[in-house]
Amino acid sequence: MNTELESLEDSRPVVLIVDDSPESIDILRGALGDIFRVKAAIRGRIALEIVEADPPDLVLLDVMMPDLDGYEVCRRLKADPKTAAIPVVFVTTLSQVGSEALGIELGAIDYITKPYVASLVRARVRTHVALYRQQRSLETLVRERTRELQETRLEIIRRLGRAAEYRDNETGMHVMRMSHISRILAVRVGMRDDEAELLLQAAPMHDIGKIGIPDRVLLKPGALNAEEWEIMKQHTVIGAQIIGEHPSELMQMARMVALRHHERWDGTGYPNGLVGEQIPAAARVVTLADAFDALLSKRPYKAAWTLDDTLELVRQQRGKQFDPAAVDALLACVAECVSVRDAYRD
Repeated sequence: MNTELESLEDSRPVVLIVDDSPESIDILRGALGDIFRVKAAIRGRIALEIVEADPPDLVLLDVMMPDLDGYEVCRRLKADPKTAAIPVVFVTTLSQVGSEALGIELGAIDYITKPYVASLVRARVRTHVALYRQQRSLETLVRERTRELQETRLEIIRRLGRAAEYRDNETGMHVMRMSHISRILAVRVGMRDDEAELLLQAAPMHDIGKIGIPDRVLLKPGALNAEEWEIMKQHTVIGAQIIGEHPSELMQMARMVALRHHERWDGTGYPNGLVGEQIPAAARVVTLADAFDALLSKRPYKAAWTLDDTLELVRQQRGKQFDPAAVDALLACVAECVSVRDAYRD
């Protein structure tokens, strides 16, 4: 058999026949073998092993079998998320009232009774396999579209974050660095991996509110006076307003970070003077990651600090500006954070 024909055969849907009667298997194989790749098992446990190793497109399942009967096999298939969607069709000679109802209740989609009518078996199996493959195709399409939408949304967030940084940062790479450092610290302080990943995606929006700050304040080369400082502090509130209220976890995280990333552990921050754990954990992490990268970076109004000087300030501000746990996390993974800076240079 040539390679092209082997490939064609391999593309056919797979039907697994589970029956303790070799004669019954032979009949079904004869009815289906010209359309499907047919596998067979004479025990329920063997069938479960086959499905685990290489899930078929449909299972034809006898009810009365030794060790595990068909109902138990079906129950186990439907209890496992990896195999729950595989269509199960019972084949049986049972005539007791309620047997079909029990199979359907367990998740089977159909019954075929013995003795078999080959044309009926082929038609019903073909229909169920086609529906299953169509469902899988649609699910794949939905996942792809969802992924595309997610990637598009993340790219918009990153670009908006960089747009805000460009107003007072020559390259905007600060948002990339502080976002990755935030994720590193988030894991270190005990946030779940999915929460840390969400923070990585949301953190670029932390300074989006700078878009609403007048140039005379944002770009002023010298120190801000009291009035100008009050205007500058409004970038947290403006940022939360720009992001707005949205049911998406990502947007909720982005809004919270924009609003809270200048709160301080000791309660002297803004906009609301929250204290300690009143400040959401993600915001406490961003506060430190933002400051750490900003201190190490050259700005029009300052030279870049050395790593030693930056870490000394971080230690001094432990329990003041910064969450003690976040500081301890940073000190424990300085090399990893510095590697992020090397990867995203200005």
